[in-house]
Amino acid sequence: MYDYFDDKEFLKRAQRFCTSLVSRTEKILQEKNINSQMFLVGSGGRNMITRNGSGPIDFDYNLNIISCDDWDDTKGIKDKVMNAFNKALAEENLLSCSDSTASLGTKPIWFEDVPEVKFSIDLAIVTLDNKGLWNRLIHEKDRYGNPRNDRWIWNIAPNSQKLKEKADFIKSKNYWPLVREVYIEKKNMYLSRNDKDHTSFMIYIESVNEVYSKIRK
Repeated sequence: MYDYFDDKEFLKRAQRFCTSLVSRTEKILQEKNINSQMFLVGSGGRNMITRNGSGPIDFDYNLNIISCDDWDDTKGIKDKVMNAFNKALAEENLLSCSDSTASLGTKPIWFEDVPEVKFSIDLAIVTLDNKGLWNRLIHEKDRYGNPRNDRWIWNIAPNSQKLKEKADFIKSKNYWPLVREVYIEKKNMYLSRNDKDHTSFMIYIESVNEVYSKIRK
């Protein structure tokens, strides 16, 4: 069951480490003509870091692709991001990431002086289209396990327009605790359904929209 992790000092330390890894990934990608900008889902300043029981603390990052050579080369983009991320991980003697449908996930990471508290990074590849909608780069794997039939597609995140503006409005009205409440409820709902298609970013979008709709009435 998911809950929020509230050890602020540990979170600051772990988040700095995770951010440095993703930042290095960005710099490596620049050499491949991919310009990107990372952001932590919900932003770290909004206390959205979760943990499933005693499992690793989740740091959910989005890598926003701003420009690249070929937007239609979806497999090439995913491969370049994965290779860059793995290179950044290897520089810290960490294992390579795994490639799930909607994100790249690290193996558990820990500090030598606090080995009992582990954390991990889920890195999703996204972009903002000309309609103001967020798109996620999805690796749609063949149901029969034949990689030759895999597809890599830009998948529109529904109702994702003006997400930052909505979140800022909610916070200005002091309703952010309600977003946190809805967010954790939804994470646990999808966990109970074994639904891995709803990433943290998708759940965040749903939560912001739900609360925004309530307080705008």
